[in-house]
Amino acid sequence: MPIDPQNTLLTVQAGLAQLSTLIVSYSFSAIGAIILLVVGYIVAGLAERSIFAGLGHIHGFDATLRHFFSKIVRYAILILVVIMVLGQFGVQTASIIAAIGAIGLAIGLALQGTLQNIAAGIMLLALRPFRIGESVEVGAISGSIEEIGLFATRLRTADGVYILAPNSTLWNQPVRNFSRNGVRRADISLSIGSWNDIDGAQKTLLAIAGAEKRIRREPAPVAFVASLGDTTVSLTLRYWTSAADYLSTNIDMTKRAKQAFDSEGISIPLPPPEAPAPQARKQ
Repeated sequence: MPIDPQNTLLTVQAGLAQLSTLIVSYSFSAIGAIILLVVGYIVAGLAERSIFAGLGHIHGFDATLRHFFSKIVRYAILILVVIMVLGQFGVQTASIIAAIGAIGLAIGLALQGTLQNIAAGIMLLALRPFRIGESVEVGAISGSIEEIGLFATRLRTADGVYILAPNSTLWNQPVRNFSRNGVRRADISLSIGSWNDIDGAQKTLLAIAGAEKRIRREPAPVAFVASLGDTTVSLTLRYWTSAADYLSTNIDMTKRAKQAFDSEGISIPLPPPEAPAPQARKQ
């Protein structure tokens, strides 16, 4: 069958016209998409900085939370811009939003434990049961706080051990904060022989407490009889000091109490000698 050159030419011309129309149409869509991306990127950056600066004016608002919420706003705007760009090319945005929701639900179920840590981290940063540098005890975990993150908290124990605790673990248990109130009470217990002058021993303890500058004058230190034994009297020196000086003061005062008792002739009873082991009978 012979090919009609005229029909072929008309077909090619129609195809070229349709192609040029598509090129022009998609060119405008591409230009619009580029403009949307540029404007959206700029707006996302401005919104992030504005949220970060605005939250900074709230007294006591944690810097980590400022970064977290400002980043959420930024990424939310960028996701919205991408959906609008896809709409420029005729993509059904409703299906995209539904797909994003399904993906978010699947990720949430897969990362349930991680999301719990994030939620706990937000609560820890918002309510601040402890701050960086404070000494705490939470269940079996104790140490000085070095960093509070959205997923986990880093601690350093008194003997220098590194601990990384999930935030959900720290949030779900009572927190004992040894540094928060700024002051701590210390008790030093010593046993003396019941034949010693109890009043004199109490005055000796109060004298060494009064000479120590790290011990607070209000509330005043007290020395009292804690318990009585058959041949011993247990005395307790109770005083208040700053949380930072608690350990060093306790160590020094224990040593000075023993030295003061020795210089005053106040004897500390020795433990009773061990009974000799029974000897086996000779057959």
